[in-house]
Amino acid sequence: MAKLLYTAIMSLDGYIADQNGNFDWSMPDEEVHSFVNDLEDRVGTYLLGRRMYEVMVFWETVPTGGDVAPVEREFAESWLRKDKVVYSRTLDKASSARTRIEREFDPDLVRRMKNEAAEDLSISGPELASHAFSAGLVDECRFFVSPIVVGGGKRFLAEDMKVDLELLDERRFGNGVVYLRYRVAAG
Repeated sequence: MAKLLYTAIMSLDGYIADQNGNFDWSMPDEEVHSFVNDLEDRVGTYLLGRRMYEVMVFWETVPTGGDVAPVEREFAESWLRKDKVVYSRTLDKASSARTRIEREFDPDLVRRMKNEAAEDLSISGPELASHAFSAGLVDECRFFVSPIVVGGGKRFLAEDMKVDLELLDERRFGNGVVYLRYRVAAG
């Protein structure tokens, strides 16, 4: 059975975007981006909320020429190979390949996807992840903590979420980012 992984890049105080919706402070440098690429190689399907999808669909159009850093080209190529499920009540049509739209988050469908998948699934977007945590579907968390405090904005999970975690791995990067990998504790 495949795992469902929640991945988030956040500020030290737990936000994925600041009060103005900006997240430029979270852009990975080459070292972090290369590490992310290695992690994402093991993912076969992305489950995305609409806003996260609108950010990530950028990777459909990354040029393949010499102007683009190799780590960015690698991520774009990986993105194109992955299946995407976008949860949205407002999006009429997907603007990327290998993408389908679901109107509602259905825990039973995600369970079936996990049972049938040969590769792990990755869920992104705090609201969507909160639904998956509430349904007991998330197996692991992969957090990239940026060395910045933004003071408010969009939290990486809903305020009322309580999740017990067991640390599996950690890594520090030269730019001050810290990677933390947790297993969701049974219970």
